[in-house]
Amino acid sequence: MSNTARRGLPSVDRLVRLVEEQINGTLPRAELVQIVRAVVDAARRQLAEGVAAPGIEELAQEALIAVERLLRPSLRHVINATGVVVQTNLGRAPLSPAALAAIQSVAQSYSNLEYDLDAGERGSRYNHLTALLARLTDAEAALAVNNNAAAVLLALACFCAGKEVLVSRGQAVEIGGGFRIPDVLRQSGARLVEVGTTNRTYAHDYAAAITSETAAILTVHRSNFRVVGFTHDPHEMELRHLAHEAGVLWIDDWGSGSLLRPERYGLAAEDTVQDRVAAGCDLVCFSGDKLLGGPQAGLIVGSSSAIGQLRKHPLLRALRVDKLTIAAMEATLLSYVQGRAEQEIPVWQMISASSDALHTRATALVAQLREMGVDSAEVTSCESAVGGGSLPGQTLPSWAVALTTTPDRLHTQLRSGDPAVVGRITDERLLLDLRTVLPHEDTTLIQALVAALAQESPRS
Repeated sequence: MSNTARRGLPSVDRLVRLVEEQINGTLPRAELVQIVRAVVDAARRQLAEGVAAPGIEELAQEALIAVERLLRPSLRHVINATGVVVQTNLGRAPLSPAALAAIQSVAQSYSNLEYDLDAGERGSRYNHLTALLARLTDAEAALAVNNNAAAVLLALACFCAGKEVLVSRGQAVEIGGGFRIPDVLRQSGARLVEVGTTNRTYAHDYAAAITSETAAILTVHRSNFRVVGFTHDPHEMELRHLAHEAGVLWIDDWGSGSLLRPERYGLAAEDTVQDRVAAGCDLVCFSGDKLLGGPQAGLIVGSSSAIGQLRKHPLLRALRVDKLTIAAMEATLLSYVQGRAEQEIPVWQMISASSDALHTRATALVAQLREMGVDSAEVTSCESAVGGGSLPGQTLPSWAVALTTTPDRLHTQLRSGDPAVVGRITDERLLLDLRTVLPHEDTTLIQALVAALAQESPRS
């Protein structure tokens, strides 16, 4: 690269001044200087490779793009049009307005997180949710930690470290993100003892495996798969009697843990958390951000003695929830206590939405798109999933807006928008399933589609 070519590049200071005029003080000068230097250095490398030097306007535009990229939040709003209600990759359960208001209330000032206002002395953060969880599940006591994996780990570490835990071979499962029950057992210090077979496990399999080293029977929700056909699992009463007679704990990992009955919404019947408590489990662990519809948390309900020991375990401090989680969870649980979960909690709004209502929304959206000249849009029927390892294999009838023009490229454009839109491609059509699009997002969805299609048109 000649000195003449190098001198053709603008100085860093000159380029900084030019960019400063356009960003209106949104970035400190020191940060902007770093960005501009990187842009100029890249231009020098181009020159060294024999590529013509970009002009000052082009370099300024590159710097502006870099500024925008830096300031754009990595974690941002996405419209979930996949049809998967509890979409793990998209943040699982959206929070209710009441939960959001509760977060804002405690986030913008101090709170009584660990202060007993009545006694005027130090309190416990774990007391805020205990009464509500116990009331809703009919358990004696309750505890919240930061997710369900943590809940299971804490229970095993507290009661089973150095001892044996019996697990059916059909329940030694792996769920999303590589979370494996055998691995959690090892981390807790417990020893896994598998009983029965993959498809059939009986109470006598557990009974035959119990020794003086056995600390607990662990039952596990199969989460994201089903075993069908020639199968058998022990009845809850058999496990309850066996655990009681042997003097071992029955710990239940109930996964997504619904407080409402899924069969009311056209889904297969499945035990609620209340059912598991009534069955005699000493501890039931479940997620707060799946079918419960609250923030990420692991909830543990059960006997007062068992919960009391968990609260004293040293590991609890590493797994504790913060004030924002507690605030959102309390508001979510109050919706259940007040009988308004279906009306107020987004997960249950989506699950309970009628097919007719979704069809009406899809028809209205397609009509708007066609008025705007989008002839490729059409209404189509589809199936939605609950997702998040909840109710595996169960679907709900739904309706979607389908687009047939360059579906892959259009989907890429939608994902790059603000907000981003994520759908699914089926049979060479981009489907935007309205079961998981909140009704107040319909207008934003139309705007995002029109913007994405406008970017597509020059290349189509």
